[in-house]
Amino acid sequence: MCAYSEPTGMMVGVFYAVIPAGGSGTRLWPLSRAGHPKFLHALTGTSASLLQATVDRLGALSEPGTMYVVTGLAHAAAVARQLPALPDTNILVEPSPRESCAAIGLAAALISTRDPQALMGSFAADHLVRDNDAFVAAVGAAIDGARAGLLMTIGITPTHPETGYGYLRCGEPLGDGPVSRVEEFTEKPPYEIAVSYVDSGRYYWNASMFTWRVDVFLAELARQQPELHDGLMRIAQAWDGGDRQSVLDEVWPTLPKISVDYAVMEGAAAAGMVGTVPGDFGWTDVGDFHTLGDVMERDERGNVVVEADDGAGGKSEVLLYDTERTVVVPRSGRLVSAVGVHDLIIVDTPDAVMVCPRNRAQDVKKLVDGLKERGDSYI
Repeated sequence: MCAYSEPTGMMVGVFYAVIPAGGSGTRLWPLSRAGHPKFLHALTGTSASLLQATVDRLGALSEPGTMYVVTGLAHAAAVARQLPALPDTNILVEPSPRESCAAIGLAAALISTRDPQALMGSFAADHLVRDNDAFVAAVGAAIDGARAGLLMTIGITPTHPETGYGYLRCGEPLGDGPVSRVEEFTEKPPYEIAVSYVDSGRYYWNASMFTWRVDVFLAELARQQPELHDGLMRIAQAWDGGDRQSVLDEVWPTLPKISVDYAVMEGAAAAGMVGTVPGDFGWTDVGDFHTLGDVMERDERGNVVVEADDGAGGKSEVLLYDTERTVVVPRSGRLVSAVGVHDLIIVDTPDAVMVCPRNRAQDVKKLVDGLKERGDSYI
């Protein structure tokens, strides 16, 4: 599969796919751990991890040579094992977490030094997409908007007032295609505001899928975040030389910790530089076990058993009696059983068990915070 490029007769802009693979997925504890985060797990109903599934669907748009994964030092070896077709040099290792803008910006800076006319897309490693063909079509439309100089997003029609997502308010369509200008980009609003956004019918969720020309993105990064821009460009210029590590050690810890949404996209939208296309491809940010229970196949009583199709943890048996709408994640190899319960989450791993009501799934993060305060090894 060839990398996406301009039609014949136009200035070529090769499409590079970038996959930020960071975070520890604290709301999916104890399945997801700091040393083995959720993007390395098979949660798709197949043997493919979330990361592998992301790479597979991007294969229609970008070949291995034009695909990059940005990940942490602790996960680089596992990423390489899961993606043997990806060149080792295309696994970009962050010395420490600095939020998404540093990760995405590092990839953009490196790509720009090698291909200044490049188009780039950023796609999280831990999202679930049900309709790959519709996904590829939406990204293709976003690439067309990026060629015109817009910082493009893919908008998802909201189904409920979620405070963990960004929201896009769209204006009139630009031209005859599906691209609309984003008039307002609001990241993670309070609940009451999220309710008003959903009720208005004028907003999309920001799915954290971005496409742009690297020169346009880096120019906007320089305008809004000059310190971050200058540091990343200095790292990129040293990347292929013998002083890469010394420059990384000096510069990386000084970079501002900020997401690309706050650092660039909100301000770019205010300046009229952001566009969006709708994405109707069964997108889910698998952020907690309740959501996982909603998207996985259920039995006749609404129960979901998230098997380890990748063979992790051994085969576990699950026995449920008079139980409804319960999510079971068996990873210990032992029997997990439940009687007369409903709307629960039961996660069983070799060294930890977690049980909570489904409507408290977001609060699993509080357990991890408590373990961190104790200095516990279970995280």
